[in-house]
Amino acid sequence: MLRQRVLTAVMLLAVLLPALFARSPWPFALVTALAIAAAAWEWSRLNGAARAALPVGLAVAGSCLAAAAAGWVQEAPRWVWWSTVPLWVLGGAWLLRAGTVGWPRLPVPLRVAAGSVALFLAWLALASARADGINYILSIFCLVWVADIAAYFGGRRFGRRKLAPSISPGKSWEGVWSGMLGVLLLALLWLWIDRQGITDSRSVFSAFVAQRGPAVAVLCCVFLAGMSVVGDLVESLVKRTAGAKDSSSLLPGHGGVLDRIDALLPVFPLALALKSW
Repeated sequence: MLRQRVLTAVMLLAVLLPALFARSPWPFALVTALAIAAAAWEWSRLNGAARAALPVGLAVAGSCLAAAAAGWVQEAPRWVWWSTVPLWVLGGAWLLRAGTVGWPRLPVPLRVAAGSVALFLAWLALASARADGINYILSIFCLVWVADIAAYFGGRRFGRRKLAPSISPGKSWEGVWSGMLGVLLLALLWLWIDRQGITDSRSVFSAFVAQRGPAVAVLCCVFLAGMSVVGDLVESLVKRTAGAKDSSSLLPGHGGVLDRIDALLPVFPLALALKSW
């Protein structure tokens, strides 16, 4: 299993890193569009629409290409980013409150459509963040990764109160707070790096400070760290409802595409929404 995980990770990095660091943002946009289409295929299957999974995946990929052709990667309308706020903040809160009992009660077409929209918005935010610069997109990636790592170790060391035992029994409130603290420490480090003038663009942390000041920047970082947990929990809820351990077996040793990007899905578009504020 470990060898399989390592081989899959190496193959993914061999594709993603050249696309990410290419001079043009388009190789990364195309690679991530394929990944998002695969995630839409997984989402449909998890929500009882296996026969429609391929058309849904193709439709999401087509939407990504249409948005790119319309110039939305360079500058999307502000309402596009702000549409993610009710989708993830209100919708995520309702979904986690409804739990594994409430989600299956929604019509299958509605579930598939909601997931497809969320995936499309995540792709658009990924492509737009890459167009803003390597430093900018990496800072958002690292925000999510550090929140997850700090939550894991903080939860293991201090975890007492369960966050959502019926959805993800391993998560605790102490882990969430540890993740938020980890993100704030990362922000301080990245702000110092930005001041050295060695990056191609400002980070998401510098953008928050420049636009709204340090106090609001702290709130933005804490908010995004919390929303990364929501993304993780939403995918866990859907898998638990479907009785699946992984979203698919597309990535041997790692599960599916959704398993790898769940925490990124709300954070990227919400970060762009906060930037446009």
